[in-house]
Amino acid sequence: MGSFKLLNYAGAGAEARPGILISGERVLDLREALPDSGWAVSTLSVLNAWHTALPMLRSLAASPTALLRPLASLRVLAPLLYPPAIYCTGANYKAHAKEMNAEDAGVDKTTGQPYLFLKSAPHCVIGPGDTIHLPRVSQKVDWEGEFAVVIGRNARNVKLDDAMRYVAGYTIMNDLSARDLSRRPDWPRWNIDWFGHKNFENAAPLGPWITPAEDIPDPYACTLRTWVNQEKMQDALVSQLIFNIAELIEYLSRRMTLLPGDVIATGTPSGVGRPRGIFLKPGDTVRVEISGIGVLENPVVQGE
Repeated sequence: MGSFKLLNYAGAGAEARPGILISGERVLDLREALPDSGWAVSTLSVLNAWHTALPMLRSLAASPTALLRPLASLRVLAPLLYPPAIYCTGANYKAHAKEMNAEDAGVDKTTGQPYLFLKSAPHCVIGPGDTIHLPRVSQKVDWEGEFAVVIGRNARNVKLDDAMRYVAGYTIMNDLSARDLSRRPDWPRWNIDWFGHKNFENAAPLGPWITPAEDIPDPYACTLRTWVNQEKMQDALVSQLIFNIAELIEYLSRRMTLLPGDVIATGTPSGVGRPRGIFLKPGDTVRVEISGIGVLENPVVQGE
């Protein structure tokens, strides 16, 4: 059975079309290859049928029968344009918690639980190569490269030992943060304004595709690196997570049902800009690379 990566690409009318990337940097259009499947209409519908879809996609990847397109000829979009939810994990690498002066913010899992917040999916998501438009309300937009988990089955009250069975695959997210909007002077008794500094247009570059979990048997062996222009800013192993993937799924599923297509960004390692007083500016390029998944790269301009 063949290996593949699940992606979206822009069709002739710029509409999103689901496909799989197979060996030789070729893309197979799933609507063309599986016109009668009922689930090959979007990447989200594929994830909703993941148990059925996975073996069929592996078979197609091994012996494609439909027209193949060179990857280089396509504009690749975010692998999920409208994920049901994006859950983000705060302070989940000790070195990052330390650089952000958050050593006492629940970073010891023997005494605390994961710290999560939500991103507004439809407004935040952009894909590989798409432009980050810096919001005019912020002068201090920061990068946060993250290993992201994509859910493939409804998950409710999941036990820790079963949690990984609910993972469809993995992708990359850049959890952009407007650091100067993290606190509200008009609400001095509130600690952090998570909505204000985490939710704005283009705040969640995502992609370039979803690598099935079976193809990354040990996600903790993956290396995450982030560059701004030619300077490497972040370099860490996913094994350095405080709360691992299964623990995050267990925690979240006790509170609400996780849905196929939900994204869990597992947190960023040290190397963000705020501790050094460096923030994104027009003309920059941010590149996040995770071994086994790929590269997510986005240019930066000033937004409206």
